[in-house]
Amino acid sequence: MSTTIEKIVTLCKTKGFVFPGSEIYGGLANTWDYGPLGVELKNNIKREWWKFFVTSNTNSVGLDGGILLNPMVWKASGHVDGFSDPLMDCKSCKTRHRADHITNNKCPICGKSDWTEIRQFNLMFKTTRGVTEDATNTVYLRPESAQNQFVDFLNVQRSMRLKIPFGIGQIGKAFRNEITPGNFIFRTIEFEQMEHQLFCTEKESVKVYKEYKDKAMEFNSMRLGLNKKKLRFKDHDELAHYAKMACDLEFDFGGSIGWGELGGTHHRGTFDLGNHNKFSGKSQEYTDPMTGEKFIPTVIESSHGCDRLFLACLFNAYCEEPDKDETRIVLKLHPRIAPYKVAILPLQKKEQGPKAMEIYRALCKEFPCTFDDTASIGKRYRRQDEIGTPFCVTVDFDTEKDDTVTVRDRDTMEQKRIKIQEIKDYVGLRIL
Repeated sequence: MSTTIEKIVTLCKTKGFVFPGSEIYGGLANTWDYGPLGVELKNNIKREWWKFFVTSNTNSVGLDGGILLNPMVWKASGHVDGFSDPLMDCKSCKTRHRADHITNNKCPICGKSDWTEIRQFNLMFKTTRGVTEDATNTVYLRPESAQNQFVDFLNVQRSMRLKIPFGIGQIGKAFRNEITPGNFIFRTIEFEQMEHQLFCTEKESVKVYKEYKDKAMEFNSMRLGLNKKKLRFKDHDELAHYAKMACDLEFDFGGSIGWGELGGTHHRGTFDLGNHNKFSGKSQEYTDPMTGEKFIPTVIESSHGCDRLFLACLFNAYCEEPDKDETRIVLKLHPRIAPYKVAILPLQKKEQGPKAMEIYRALCKEFPCTFDDTASIGKRYRRQDEIGTPFCVTVDFDTEKDDTVTVRDRDTMEQKRIKIQEIKDYVGLRIL
């Protein structure tokens, strides 16, 4: 049975992964809040990305740049003059649409063909800084997080005494005032990016570009557990103004979304540092410590959308399996990104509850755990399956006799008897 966006939305709402933003006030289009399980899953994805692209690389460091930057940053990057969509309004139903997404000149809402003239709308959110709203105080919410890494390039390089090639990684929010198709969290006006900029020489840039394509595939398939058969690279037909080479890594969501971009690898050349060198009047040149040569480094970028990876992980993991007289819904998330690693379940609340709580309090210091003593043990297993918990530990009547518990595997439903003192290592080895 195929996974649909409707099933994922229902799961997210009812199980605490994602809620509609401002729902009690009627909501705000294309805004979402990550619930208790959602924030754990999302943080796990970000943690894996940071470990893979930053801390496990000997030549990479991190940055946490501000959302608001000097407006000249966006002038230099090309966003002020060239970051826009062609939009037009339907005069009949008063809805706004991207002109390049309209087929047969008909409004997808009402079917009429009565349009306003096409106008270019800049996608950046404007706001004002200060007590007056004159033009000199206009600032923007950043439409991408990468520019922080460029404007702080020399600060990072000098303070950390880095030699090219080296990378700067960052995870942060970005904002785009664009029309979205409504595919849940796939495309939103507020989203989180995970971006790594590798600064290198032009000579080695093509080699690094290919290496970072391979790294992107490895991260998605090996670290997040996405099905490699549902991943593909797609080269850009038209390159962005900053790019020399570029490709997207896409995932097959199926249904209404189909193949969708999760991230991209981009050869940005010297565009960004070169333009900041020009617009700021401050040299962005790197000095080779061996030769004394000064040059503006080339940039290879690896970029991922955290929210889209979150959605891909849910689509990839969602399963419906026949089990006796009912369908078992199970999220087969890779254990390293599952919100909870283990659930502690007393067979009976009164008799085994205190011992189960003792085990829970000890284990929750090691990895994320949950405790559940409500309803039958079978129903509790099903609840944990549905939120992706890889292991359930059941405390029963024999626990008091021999200090053993039953560990149940989410995917195989196999059960094994182990000592209480073995739980930490048993689970720990299987969530790496």
